[in-house]
Amino acid sequence: MFRIGQGYDVHALGEGLRLVLGGVEVPHTKGCIAHSDGDVLIHAICDALLGAAAMGDIGKHFPDTSAEFAGIDSRHLLVRVVEMLGEAGYRVVNIDSTVAMQRPKLRPYIDAMRAEIAACVRIPADCVSVKATTTERMGFEGEERGVSATAIALIERN
Repeated sequence: MFRIGQGYDVHALGEGLRLVLGGVEVPHTKGCIAHSDGDVLIHAICDALLGAAAMGDIGKHFPDTSAEFAGIDSRHLLVRVVEMLGEAGYRVVNIDSTVAMQRPKLRPYIDAMRAEIAACVRIPADCVSVKATTTERMGFEGEERGVSATAIALIERN
């Protein structure tokens, strides 16, 4: 039995913060304002996986009101989500995702992001797609006030 889930996350950008996307630190003058490391890409993937299994969302399992998750590396959250799926009898088949932000250009970091995500999810990197887009200077992403990510994941019953 196959199941599909979709996820979305967004964070505002702030000066002088680290920008982490897909588990990779991307050099930039701005980073995500967040309780955790603000990795919108991994957060969207977590939500897609949890949604596919009808297990709620990232906020249900890792609330931003908990000191336990303050500043946490989002890769740890993704690993835990995959463990939860395994406990429920599912495995990840593939992930497709998109990050939207005006700059910096993400193409030089996408292969590293794919590798990081694949390692966390325990699937081959060629089963993880990461795409990047600008919003042609429109909206909060285009105005460089924030970054968003969407993800779709396919899981199957073991």
